[in-house]
Amino acid sequence: MSALSTSNSQLPIYPALLVVSWAIVLLLCVSSPAPAQEPHAAVQGFGGLGVGSLSTTNANFGGAITGDITPNIQFVGEAGHVGNVLPWTTQAVFAVTPARLDLSAWYGQGGVRFTAGSGAVRPYGEASAGISRLQPHVSGIGSGLSVVANTGLSLLDRTAPIATVGGGVTLQAGSFMADIGYRHRRVYSNGWIDALALGDTLRTNEIRVGLGFRF
Repeated sequence: MSALSTSNSQLPIYPALLVVSWAIVLLLCVSSPAPAQEPHAAVQGFGGLGVGSLSTTNANFGGAITGDITPNIQFVGEAGHVGNVLPWTTQAVFAVTPARLDLSAWYGQGGVRFTAGSGAVRPYGEASAGISRLQPHVSGIGSGLSVVANTGLSLLDRTAPIATVGGGVTLQAGSFMADIGYRHRRVYSNGWIDALALGDTLRTNEIRVGLGFRF
């Protein structure tokens, strides 16, 4: 009888131990750190300078976003402003006159980037295409004439396809990234704006530096 009473008095202990055990397991699961996830996208702002140009103010700028498709292939989207897409031949003609002609462009484009490696330093090559808005601008003919001429030229702005190829290297440290690269852009225009190339092509070569972060 005493053995039975002793056994009955111990029965409530087991449910209590079960509750405590599950509480400990739950606490360990909640308090254990979640596995870190690698960033798969990045945004950056960039600035660049035209190469092989007679223009001293051929500054380019914009922003870009990239996202992983595979570990070594990314999509890239970019929008920005190109200071001058007139070829060297056209700039040389105007260099001997007081007047100056620039053909700038706002653009947006998308494409694919191929990267190598998986460490802090990653070289890449990319190709993209999109649309540009070409805007001619005259200077050096007096402020009054420039205003009149540029007002008239603004009515002749044109939209044209743009294609870009280039490469560079990204430097990564945590979520911070830097991008040093080169871009060759070509604008596929026609009509009177294309005639400004004097038989050459509307294009620009750009050395650029970008700063951004990964997420």
